Amino acid sequence: RGEQGGRPERDLAVDVAAEVHAEEGQARVRYRIDQRAHQLADQRALIERARRGDASAHRALYDAHVEQIYRVAYRLTGAEHLARDVTQNVFVKAFASLDGFRGESAFGTWLHAIAVSLSLNEIRRRKREWARNAPLEHATELVESAPRSDPILRDKVMEAVNDLPEGCRAVFLMHDAEGHTHQEIAAALGVTVGTSKAQLSRARGKLRVALAMFAEEWKR
Repeated sequence: RGEQGGRPERDLAVDVAAEVHAEEGQARVRYRIDQRAHQLADQRALIERARRGDASAHRALYDAHVEQIYRVAYRLTGAEHLARDVTQNVFVKAFASLDGFRGESAFGTWLHAIAVSLSLNEIRRRKREWARNAPLEHATELVESAPRSDPILRDKVMEAVNDLPEGCRAVFLMHDAEGHTHQEIAAALGVTVGTSKAQLSRARGKLRVALAMFAEEWKR
């Protein structure tokens, strides 16, 4: 077996292969970072054009984010027609408030915060309307409009989520339902990272209590 500098050639080959692999990994990371930087630069350019009233920029931003915003609205409202209304209102409000977008969070995160706020407002408004005006026979229609997997469970979960204090509710939905980081949530909602973490912990604690009670009922 040949040796170089007192080390077996086989060991040297392994070291070289490891270095090549590491370099390739670093190259992939650099590529993803560069790609993300280009995407952010393109988005900033779109936002600046949209601020100047460019309709094509509005359309591009809408197309890039509408599916995610609809999913947020549907997850919160549980009804397609409400989710469509909320989604439309999110973009109307966002485009009217572009001067207020400071770029401290991603544009998508900012849209998510608006979607959560409008969805919760819509839920509260509809609940008041239904409580005042809905005839008894409309109850069946409301249940049938909910997701089919387990409407009773869904109603219990949404009731527990809706009962959370507003700050806890927004953080919980953005973090646990949508996967945003505490840094993103803090920037979008205008709170500190520590506040975001505390609100999430509080929300989870309240939900554990509420759903534990439901779990006991479900076992009977």
